[in-house]
Amino acid sequence: MEKDMTKGSPMKLILGFAVPLLFGLLFQQFYSMVDTIIVGHYLGVDALAAVGATGSVNFLIIGFCMGVCNGFAIPIAQEFGAAHEAELRRYVANSVWLSVIFAVVTTIVVSVFCRPILQMMRTPENIIEGSYHYIIIIFLGIPVVFLYNMTASILRSLGDSRTPVIFLVMAAVLNIFLDLLCIVTFQMGVAGAAVATVVSQAIAGFCCLLFMWKKFPILKLSRDERRWDRDCVLKLCNMGIPMGLQYSITAIGSVILQSAVNGIGSDAVAAVTAGGKLGMFLACPFDAMGSTMATYGGQNVGAGDLDRVNKGLKSCSLLGLIYSVLAVGIVYAVGRQMLLLFLDTGETGILENAYAYVRTNVIFYFPLALVNIVRFLIQGMGFSKLAVFAGAFEMLARGLAGFLLVPYFGFSAVRFANPLAWIFADIFLIPAFFYVRRTMAGILDRQKEQ
Repeated sequence: MEKDMTKGSPMKLILGFAVPLLFGLLFQQFYSMVDTIIVGHYLGVDALAAVGATGSVNFLIIGFCMGVCNGFAIPIAQEFGAAHEAELRRYVANSVWLSVIFAVVTTIVVSVFCRPILQMMRTPENIIEGSYHYIIIIFLGIPVVFLYNMTASILRSLGDSRTPVIFLVMAAVLNIFLDLLCIVTFQMGVAGAAVATVVSQAIAGFCCLLFMWKKFPILKLSRDERRWDRDCVLKLCNMGIPMGLQYSITAIGSVILQSAVNGIGSDAVAAVTAGGKLGMFLACPFDAMGSTMATYGGQNVGAGDLDRVNKGLKSCSLLGLIYSVLAVGIVYAVGRQMLLLFLDTGETGILENAYAYVRTNVIFYFPLALVNIVRFLIQGMGFSKLAVFAGAFEMLARGLAGFLLVPYFGFSAVRFANPLAWIFADIFLIPAFFYVRRTMAGILDRQKEQ
């Protein structure tokens, strides 16, 4: 079941790992889109805007949880690449302990402060109740976010990117059924969409856990390996917390920007919601490339082979460039028609703004590709703290757009906020990679001398 990414053609390995991962991400976005489609068509524009207004704060918190899980998996990938099985199992056990602690604390804190955050973001009065009912249920489901993402990250660290996808596809189908049941049959409103998402992810997480326990002998823990290990915990926190903060710091800029969009009105929120959903769907290949490079970088650094790291970066960057060009063609050919999945044809003003938003973003997809590829590669090599600065650069760009540009230029400035953030991040990340590589080369040379 495990896949060793330290041997063989980097391009073939990256494609073989990324394609199943991409399939899973597409389904993840698919059932997120189904939420939006059903909410928009059955509950109306205000309900669509209510869900959309929670997007940035959702990413702020859930992104932190996902980042922490991805960070916890990096030492596991490194120990797998180094063939240190006992150490690998200790990291797995301690990542579970930490995930439980993080899940409980995060759920309590964000649930208490949920409504004040929405008020601080100037969520329009006509949608704030719907926004609260949706996001509070999502936040109460944070433990299942940790369950799925931690188990899926461990499986990917061992080279298995297919199994999490299988269970995610199953969850996607279930989510669609539950959406229709909760929203249409039980008439639960936007809360029904949140319930469907949490229940579906919980099932996917439990399935991953059961599969991992039964099918991976390498993960059979002894009593000693299950114990709390201070050194393991410190290293896991040094990897996981910076990755979580990277997502959250990035999301702070999105919260500032969302607040500015909220100030324009619910129609603008609906346009960004529809455009953002389509954009996230189209950007799934970049997320798959990033997760692939985290595992690829972790295993090859564990094996002490930096030349393969360079080859992997070149191969994945080429893939990112090819897809970026393809995505531009897709949006310009059928982008407006795809947005009609979320909006009615009569909502012409919202539709045109949503299309302009997507059209502007897709032109800058190659900088986005580099953000994901280089940032996750740096993290996989063990330098998670550096990636936090990339998130800070993105936050700065979106903050400038939200505070300075949107109040003066309105929706036109919203269109360029994400591209500006991606370019700012690349300005930091590209030199940072060369620094990381030089530093890692020195570390490996000293290890060989000892």
